[in-house]
Amino acid sequence: MSSRSFNPFEMAQVQFDRSADLLELDAPTRDLLRYPLREHQFSVPTRMDDGTVQVFRGFRVVHNDARGPAKGGIRFHPHETADVVRAIAMWMTWKCAVVDLPLGGSNGGVVCDPHHLSQREQERLCRGWVRQLSRNLGPQVDVPSPDVMTDAQHMLWMLDEFETLRGERLPGFITGKPVGLGGSRGRLEATGYGLVFVIREALKERGLKPEQTTASVQGFGSVARHAVDLYQRLGGRVTCVSCWDHRDQTARAYRKLGGVDFRELSGITDRFGSIDREKAGALGYEVLAGEEWLRQQVDILIPAALEQQITGDNVSDIQTSVKILAEGAHGPVTPEADAVIAERGIFLVPDLVANAGGVICSYFEQVQSNMNYYWETDEVLGKLDVKITTAFRAVMEAAGKNRLYPRDAAYLIAVARVAQACRDRGWL
Repeated sequence: MSSRSFNPFEMAQVQFDRSADLLELDAPTRDLLRYPLREHQFSVPTRMDDGTVQVFRGFRVVHNDARGPAKGGIRFHPHETADVVRAIAMWMTWKCAVVDLPLGGSNGGVVCDPHHLSQREQERLCRGWVRQLSRNLGPQVDVPSPDVMTDAQHMLWMLDEFETLRGERLPGFITGKPVGLGGSRGRLEATGYGLVFVIREALKERGLKPEQTTASVQGFGSVARHAVDLYQRLGGRVTCVSCWDHRDQTARAYRKLGGVDFRELSGITDRFGSIDREKAGALGYEVLAGEEWLRQQVDILIPAALEQQITGDNVSDIQTSVKILAEGAHGPVTPEADAVIAERGIFLVPDLVANAGGVICSYFEQVQSNMNYYWETDEVLGKLDVKITTAFRAVMEAAGKNRLYPRDAAYLIAVARVAQACRDRGWL
């Protein structure tokens, strides 16, 4: 099957099938884990500022909750589909399991472009989404969090609507909230920092120091920005970042061989991660085609945007200088590309671990909200470092012991844990 015909859910199933074969899972277990437990697709009628009503399509999928309440983000994206939501819900199940959180996997979203919605329209949409699902969400059932083009403000509107419907205070219903209103310190930078923590460990595996390396990053949203910041503070140098320009719906890369200035670029980036190309050019950045981030002569590639970005069609663009590929996004590398990356000996840090900082700190926020006691930033990030580093080392140990590609090793651990939970509950 060509990479162009691969949809994300089929890709997630192919990855699962590979691990199911390695574990020799029986047919009932495969049938249960290959598909979501529950799906909701619904309409969200929303009053616009001009008085008209626009109807948006909404989704929520719970893949599996055998290990605990489901956990997963909410995306606002014009190209959101049911299969994207299904795939990410499945990946969330495995991600929570591989880092050993007592949670299952879910995901949701709305087909919309928030760039074209006012703040009041976005608020009405958030509240409408919660009203459609309120009986199927909750701190002990399914806990949402931010994802692509949603943030702390969206989560707070959703929390307020949920608490209004329930008539009680339930801050553990949702994570990614503002600090001071039930949010956790360290949550905003958690995914990017977790990504760099595992890159640090991968560099140790390769006998490299951060200051000896360069990186190219796809994305400049919350994950990528915090990853760039911490990686460069460790001594590394990011020479290229790529992001989506929402004004003309085109991706562009911004290169400065001496190293991008994180604060400088952040100052000309909107809240959705789009860099102002004219201002970037005036600051001395080369403005390139969006796909050029993949063709850079660097040591580390960090896809931190969307799924299916490195495929069988473009994996050959990766330069021979690349030693590490760290997946900051959900499912950015297709199975076809995996085969080439493995053959070339590029050290892959799979998304199940590399992208897990966000859900780890979401879990920390859940715990803090439910007990109404909040930790300081250093404590949160310290716990994150321990948790994600422990998971990375377990994956590397399984990869070495079983002579497996790192992704296969991560899946082996995750799927085995979820399957055992299903058996222990008597589902199988």
